[in-house]
Amino acid sequence: MRSRGMKAVAIGVAAVMASVVLTGCGGDDEPASEKAGASATGGAGAQEQGTTQVRSAYDKTTEAETAKVTINMKLSAQGETITTEGKGALDFEEGDSVMTVTADGKSIEQRVVEQVLYQKVPGQKVQGGKTWMQIDLKKAAQSQGLNGQQIGDPARSAAYAKAITDKDVTKIGEDKIDGVDTTHYKVSVDVARLPNGTQLRRQVGPTLPMHVWLDGDGRLRRQQLDMTVKAPASTSAKPDNSASPQQIKMTMVMNYSDFGTEVEAEAPPTGQVADVTDEAMQQGQEQQS
Repeated sequence: MRSRGMKAVAIGVAAVMASVVLTGCGGDDEPASEKAGASATGGAGAQEQGTTQVRSAYDKTTEAETAKVTINMKLSAQGETITTEGKGALDFEEGDSVMTVTADGKSIEQRVVEQVLYQKVPGQKVQGGKTWMQIDLKKAAQSQGLNGQQIGDPARSAAYAKAITDKDVTKIGEDKIDGVDTTHYKVSVDVARLPNGTQLRRQVGPTLPMHVWLDGDGRLRRQQLDMTVKAPASTSAKPDNSASPQQIKMTMVMNYSDFGTEVEAEAPPTGQVADVTDEAMQQGQEQQS
């Protein structure tokens, strides 16, 4: 079915972009005087302060090591829309997570361990009667033309911070998130300044738009990403549409709470797992043709 194919196409993109939002835009080791950016001169004190807070927010959040997280994501392509909701816990440093995901009216048990996604649908068997399926997120991401090395790599965070300057940060106002006072900022990241920015620019355009809400400790409480991602055209695509890669519109909202919570992300027993990475990528290619 085409909807299954669209899900397969979307999974690599969604996995990479979720990771970019999680690990991107973190702090670096530059002195504060160098962090402000070129437009900080001339008395733009409030603007500079907002930029500094946003650039340091990811470091301050990851210092908590873990948190509870909820994710609401909507993916749309070729007239189809997939909405998913997730609730669980995340290890910021390792990139591992445990989550219950609700999609198409089904509740799915999900784990991410060392860049491998494991999913279990109650009452459903996969290849060989196994109860869990696994998808190599790094391999799936690379099949979509994105650099899988960006997945869960905290070492990349400094590079994302350097891609944010004063002109990229706008303070929107004050909001309450789950009863917590927060400051809302709109952020626009220059994609060309990111690692492998030329390649990523072809997928998402010149800028990466985000909204972030920071609490009184400078940590993330909410972040929202609205964007259009171009999936690469299949080699088997018809001549009349081969020059028009599929576009996936994505909206993702992530909320963080209970910092320091325990995260127990373990891979299921090998005998219970079927690797469906190749099948998922094949379905994605068929959807683009």
